[in-house]
Amino acid sequence: MDGQQSLQASVNSSYIPTTISSMCDEEHSEGEASGDDASPLLSRQQPAGPLAARHCPEDSYNLVYIIFFMMGIGSLLPWNVFITAKQYWLYKLSNNSSPTGQEEPHSELSDYFESYIAIASTIPSVLCLILNYLLVNRFSSQVRIMFSLLVILVVFVVTTALVKVDMSGCRMQFFGGTLASVALVSGASNIFSGSVFGISGHFPMRISQAIISGQAMGGTLSALASIVDLAASSDVTDSALVYFITADVFTLICIIMYLLLPRLSYSRYYMEVAAVPCSEDNSHSSRSDSSSGSVPPLKPILKKTWVLGSCVFYVFFISIMIFPALSSGIQSMNKDSGNPWATTYFVPLTSFLLYNVADFCGRQVTAWLQAPGPTSRMLPLLVVSRTALVPLFMFCNYQPRYHLHNVFFAHDLFPVVFVCLLGISNGYLGTLPMIYGPKVVPRELAEPAGVVMSFFLTLGLAVGSAFSVALVHSI
Repeated sequence: MDGQQSLQASVNSSYIPTTISSMCDEEHSEGEASGDDASPLLSRQQPAGPLAARHCPEDSYNLVYIIFFMMGIGSLLPWNVFITAKQYWLYKLSNNSSPTGQEEPHSELSDYFESYIAIASTIPSVLCLILNYLLVNRFSSQVRIMFSLLVILVVFVVTTALVKVDMSGCRMQFFGGTLASVALVSGASNIFSGSVFGISGHFPMRISQAIISGQAMGGTLSALASIVDLAASSDVTDSALVYFITADVFTLICIIMYLLLPRLSYSRYYMEVAAVPCSEDNSHSSRSDSSSGSVPPLKPILKKTWVLGSCVFYVFFISIMIFPALSSGIQSMNKDSGNPWATTYFVPLTSFLLYNVADFCGRQVTAWLQAPGPTSRMLPLLVVSRTALVPLFMFCNYQPRYHLHNVFFAHDLFPVVFVCLLGISNGYLGTLPMIYGPKVVPRELAEPAGVVMSFFLTLGLAVGSAFSVALVHSI
């Protein structure tokens, strides 16, 4: 068995009790238990009180799914806005006085900007996710989510205000301020995404999948916006202004969406079920710890999730090593032809847009197919096999090259194929363990387990971003 059926048992047992699961056709359709494969996961738990006899409402018009999908977009949109506005940052950090952004003079700042951004974003993210875990029972998810969204909004408003300000005389100060903004936004974004993913652990698995698919859609939308801006405006600052204003507006939309969530009967039902004590006596101690505001017990969570967490860590470790620091430096073999495809649009299309579309497709497949299962040995093997992607990208036409002068994949089709493989495998293999994690622990630990899984993800990004600096310097 690959563990898939045992996960489905956990989906129904961890937050859809036996006495009410038959009344919830939508959630019950996610699967039933197979007796001999359920041992690594959860036994059935039942809530007490009137909720046990209450029909679960339907997600009318899929509003709750859409809200979590939108919040998934909002959780990664700030990061994607920063990394895809490459022409704007090159213009601001170069001696180029032309706002067309067509010239790309090489410098330490411009050549390795993506690597610096990756480090500035992921290290604070790890620290903030640790803080989020420590505070998960001390501050409500509403406080953590609203605070993080407000921080993101303030930083983006300031970033938007600086778009038209001439920074040519203080490039290093602007660079430091940009890294500080990235650190603040990334820390707040990870508190936001960790908290949202944590509360999604109380919902059916489709809600967790909605968040993760939304994150990929956020990258796709930001990449599309970047390409449209390049095509529609000859002034890179005009493009960036529209780009950042869009991010400001979408952050406001996320705030409104989140405030709407408790008003919907479907989401209110699962939040109430999560607050109802289980019928099993062995869970009383962890429940009392949670209600007292103490730090959630880490050992039982890691005992169930360490393999899944390691898979998440390594998936994103490999992905961030390659994207965007390495993949965005791969240039068309026909760049000197003057063709707009080979000059202006090659990197935005092949690196950013194609990767995010492939990532979204990989994540979306998990809505219909969950294999390998959470206890399968095939899952770690598939994750480790992605290591082969690193040398494939290194020997594409990455520029500038100082040490490895041979380009083995000297055709524009190669990076297109490799980016597709990177994105699809990241989306699928990164999503599976993320949605499995909160379902393999007792229901009262679902929210902190979601935060722990987010920590593994961000730790992979942090370590991978550090390795990406060494990787691009070695080429």
